[in-house]
Amino acid sequence: MKKLSTLFIAVFLIFASLTSCKAKKPENSGKVNVICTIFPEYDWARSILGQTDQHTNLSLLVKSGVDLHNYQPSTADIVAISTCDLFVYVGGESDAWVKDALKNATNPNMKVLSLIEVLQDRVKEEEVVEGMQVEEDDNCHSETEYDEHLWLSIKNAKKVCQAFTQAICQLVPENAETYQANLEDYLLQLDNLDLTYAGVISASPNKTIIVCDRFPLRYLVEDYKLNYYAAFAGCSAETEASFETVAFLSNKLKELKLPAVLVMDGSDQKIAKTVILNAKLPKTDIFTIDSMQSTSLRQAFDGKNYISVMQENLESLKKALN
Repeated sequence: MKKLSTLFIAVFLIFASLTSCKAKKPENSGKVNVICTIFPEYDWARSILGQTDQHTNLSLLVKSGVDLHNYQPSTADIVAISTCDLFVYVGGESDAWVKDALKNATNPNMKVLSLIEVLQDRVKEEEVVEGMQVEEDDNCHSETEYDEHLWLSIKNAKKVCQAFTQAICQLVPENAETYQANLEDYLLQLDNLDLTYAGVISASPNKTIIVCDRFPLRYLVEDYKLNYYAAFAGCSAETEASFETVAFLSNKLKELKLPAVLVMDGSDQKIAKTVILNAKLPKTDIFTIDSMQSTSLRQAFDGKNYISVMQENLESLKKALN
């Protein structure tokens, strides 16, 4: 995982502090400014705020489609964060830069929502399972390194949406009734999706998946009691699997006789194809799970949303388990 050096972030913050004094006042300065770092947070927020909300400005920070693990804030990003009213972020190692950025905040009344702090007991440390390739010089698995991919649990999504609604209602009390109504509607959609996942997975003959890629799905598989094998941990920077890892996954595929293996969005499927080839099971399919950590603002504007992505992910899981 790439990290900003202490010197680099220090220079950024000094420059941000100088430029913030000259920054133009937002056009809609009477509105509450909400910034979410990644797409899942952003989509939850816009579902609760509603399409016609006139009280807030909602922004997606990582909007160009860059992977969360590789994101580095620009000076403009830091200035925007320092003046916003509500800042929502994951709170894991990929957000290590946030702590210093918030020290530069010029809005004394800013509310900050960290997914890791909201979810607390549900947060899990990074896990290395049998057969998974471990990086020798692995900064990703430092002391108390938490699995950041909390949004891929529908149960976690419900809790974060409730926390977000509480925060925005405090900032915009005059519209609290609408936000609460939107929350109730959205929670009902999440409840139905959660039940659909549980039903599909319960009815599936297999309860194990093989992911020939990084594995950001720990929260999801634990929600529905699935077993898994994967090439790399969720925040691994590796892209090439070792002979041992490929051999292990190939043997597991032969042993379990699974109909398909899974890869994550953006995968070139090279590892998956090699695993299938080595297992001598050419009819094995490859299906994709969308982690949503690289979703761009353009995709969000074009209609991509959290619930539809999770429905598509369920279709991939269903095919891999049946």
